[in-house]
Amino acid sequence: EEVVFGVRAKLFIYGETMLDVGTGNKTWRERGIGEARILRHREHQRLRLLMRQEKTMKVIANHAMDPRIKLEPNVGSDRSWVWSAFDFADGDLVETVFAMRFVDSDTAQEFKKKFTECQEEMEKLLAGEDKP
Repeated sequence: EEVVFGVRAKLFIYGETMLDVGTGNKTWRERGIGEARILRHREHQRLRLLMRQEKTMKVIANHAMDPRIKLEPNVGSDRSWVWSAFDFADGDLVETVFAMRFVDSDTAQEFKKKFTECQEEMEKLLAGEDKP
């Protein structure tokens, strides 16, 4: 796979902790710091977001760049984005709410721009158009 875009960030997920399972008590939890990369598959050209934890290299986010994903600004911060996607990081397809925080607002805007560009490209791919 080729790297289309890469940026260092901190990833959070919204959900229940191990202690709160079944209680409906959801909170933001830090999932790790690392490089968030948008990758393009060499054969079928599909794009996905992959993020690994810095030291352990454990996959902490892995989902397709679905055109239906909506990046929302995080309340109270101009350097983070929130979105929901079907994540495959743990080997199971689970709908997850992510928040990603960047070093500054410029980096966050750059990520948003690249994310939406890749979504448009994926939309064309899924519609069956050829790559220009």
